[in-house]
Parts: sequence; C-alpha cells; structure tokens
Amino acid sequence: MNNVKIKVEDFNFHYGKTHVLKKVSMDIVANKVTGIIGPSGCGKSTFLRSINRMNDTILGAKAEGRIILDGRNIYDDDIDVVEVRRKAGMVFQKSNPFPKSIFDNIAYGLRINGVKDKYYIHERVEKSLRDAAIWDEVKGRLNKNAFELSGGQQQRLCIARALAVEPEIVLMDEPASALDPTATLKVEELIQELKKKYTIIIVTHNMQQAARISDFTAFFMMGELVEYDVTSIMFTKPVKKITEDYITGRFG
Repeated sequence: MNNVKIKVEDFNFHYGKTHVLKKVSMDIVANKVTGIIGPSGCGKSTFLRSINRMNDTILGAKAEGRIILDGRNIYDDDIDVVEVRRKAGMVFQKSNPFPKSIFDNIAYGLRINGVKDKYYIHERVEKSLRDAAIWDEVKGRLNKNAFELSGGQQQRLCIARALAVEPEIVLMDEPASALDPTATLKVEELIQELKKKYTIIIVTHNMQQAARISDFTAFFMMGELVEYDVTSIMFTKPVKKITEDYITGRFG
C-alpha cells in the first residue's frame, strides 16, 4: 500500500494472563478512514488504544511486536509517550467535555503542553472549532459551560479538543453510538472532511456506518485480524465466509 502512516507488525497485547490481541499485522494508510469492526470483546478498542499507548495505564498490560509511526516503533524504550499521544488524538464513545467553558475545553491541551501565547491559543481554539464544524454554533458563547451543549455538539467539541494540539492521527472509539441520527450524520460528514488533513481510525459496531465512511475496513474476531481490505471489497466480496457472516448480520 502506498503512503502508509502506521505499520503494525506481529502485534500482541495481554491484560495479565489474557491474550487480547494476537499477531496483528496491517498497514494503515495516511489520510484515509480505516474502520475497525467485529463483535464485542474481539479486541477492537484495545487495538485502537494501543496506537497511542493508552493501554499502558492498565495494571498487567503488556505489548509485544511493533507499531511503527513515522519510522519509529512507538513501543521502543526511548520513545516519548506524551509525543505519541500528541500525534494520535483520541475521541471516545461518550462525549466527555471537561466541566469548563467551551473555550477552556479546547485550550486545555495546549496549556498542559506549555503553550502560553494567548494570541496563538485563541487562534488554535477558533481553528479547531472550525475544523470540527461547530464554530458557527458556539462562537457567541465560548465562555459558557460545555455541558450546556447538546450531545452531538459535545461530541464535536471533543473532536475539536483532540484537533487543538495538531495531531496527525485521530482515533475514534464509536464516536456516534450515543447520538441520534441527525447528530450521527453530522459526525460522519465531519469525518469525511477531516481525512483531508488527518489519518482517521474508527471503531464502530454499525455495519452501515462502516460501509458509508470507511475507505478500508478491518474485521477482528477473538483478538485476531481476520480480514482487511478496501471497504467496497470487504462489503461485497469478502474472502472469508466468517467475514461475510458477520457483515450480513448472521452473527455478532
């Protein structure tokens, strides 16, 4: 594959004695949306969180193999984990704004990274909110509490917060599963726009959503990567019967 952003090689992950991911190898292409599908408990979210080492905080967590980002294995001993997390921002299933103003939610990541230039912070806040397609809805109330926003707006605010520190990759763990159809559509439209600037990896339970928004789809089952291909091929001519059974709703 051309223009590979992330190269995963024989990646294993354990929580204590539980072997959660087994010899996963795949190339993730830059400026595309890669959808991760599979039944509950198959390792989708663990895989997503492995890409910015968020699993490190879990007691007994152990990774083996390599995840290469910009030519470096992010699991090398001398890697700066903070820098890995800056490069790969995360958006969670449930919107989780901080109990602060809309402005301070976006500025937070910049400030903890040591940015003090107020003009630059204001500039980044506006740009991030514009990139997350929510600026026009909030520009007149940046000092209001983020909890005053609707659920869909809160999720786009969280996307803006992830964008503020200028990541290269945006990881999304079922970002629309708690939203109504209208808000879901807005998030999906936003993802299509964001891939022009970012590499997007999204975990979704929703087959129609995966088919609509992903350029590539990876099907996980029992911690293994069963099949990975261009989405149009995965959804019309999968190689393995188990992939077809899952996609057509025969199980899962």
